[in-house]
Amino acid sequence: MRYNSFIMNKADDRKSAVKKLKTLVYTSKQQVEDFRKNIDKKFAKKLLPNHVECSEQEYANIQCDVLSPEIYSLHRIMIYVHGGSFVGGSKAAWRGFCSSLAAATSCRIVVPEYRLAPAYAFPAAVEDLQNVFRNVFTEEQVACSLDSADGKTQESPEIIIAADGSGASQAMALILSLRERYRACIKQVILFSPWLSLSPNSALIKNKKARDEIISSDALRKSGDIYTYSGNLENPMVSPIFISEETLQKLPPIFIQMGEKEVLLEDAKTFQKIMSGTGNDCQLDVWPDMMFMFQMADEYLAESHLAIEKVGKLITFRRESADEQTLNRSPELESGVTAEA
Repeated sequence: MRYNSFIMNKADDRKSAVKKLKTLVYTSKQQVEDFRKNIDKKFAKKLLPNHVECSEQEYANIQCDVLSPEIYSLHRIMIYVHGGSFVGGSKAAWRGFCSSLAAATSCRIVVPEYRLAPAYAFPAAVEDLQNVFRNVFTEEQVACSLDSADGKTQESPEIIIAADGSGASQAMALILSLRERYRACIKQVILFSPWLSLSPNSALIKNKKARDEIISSDALRKSGDIYTYSGNLENPMVSPIFISEETLQKLPPIFIQMGEKEVLLEDAKTFQKIMSGTGNDCQLDVWPDMMFMFQMADEYLAESHLAIEKVGKLITFRRESADEQTLNRSPELESGVTAEA
């Protein structure tokens, strides 16, 4: 009897997770403003987990959240590009998820409030991300230089780029657009359930019946049409799967995490094959029976916590253990830090 009850509860949790995660994907039946409000309503949190402190900072006139866990590496920082089908999403809606990620990776996270389509189509968001990156880089470079002058060894910052869904397209566009001196400081790229191809010629988008529990080919097509003009959809800055072989020689390691049930999985496998074929480090981490962005349904799915823990281990153990000089403990915070409005 208890076992049957457990199975029923698990099924109910999955349904609740799917219902919540569907909010992240824009469809032709929605108004843009309603879509944005629904994301904030479902995901914005006033109380942040894991004693993470949230502050707001402007980088090149772009409002950003800066999420700082209790213990973090002084010269490691992550820039996180939120998803939302190019037309929605906000730093407030991603604040809870990114706080959990910050705690797991012992890393400060900058979440930009970049401009959204349709009012600001491609390349507005990428331009915002470029400006944020350059400002973060400069700030971190100064800090490293000061430490180097004091006899410490690290002379350049360690930057991680992370993104999910449509944000992965924009994050990859950012990386491709950076000069080599900037790109050399990107030590890891983390992509959750990435949108890697919006090409109208892709098998996924051609198949009008293609769908999973969260995303349909129609939703991808609609979002792509709003984000940029049809002739630009195979631009590698929009669809990273079309990256040239020359560019592939200069990419940082990429870690892709997604669910087994995602309609996007075949594109990810193709992308990994392209990357691996040119000698690039690209890992694909597929979670059995999971759906698009399952990591953002942690109140319903135990796998969400485990997946973020895995990303944390990837970042924190990728290099040798940091000593006391490279770690910072922030002031003790009360349980349940209130995020700034």
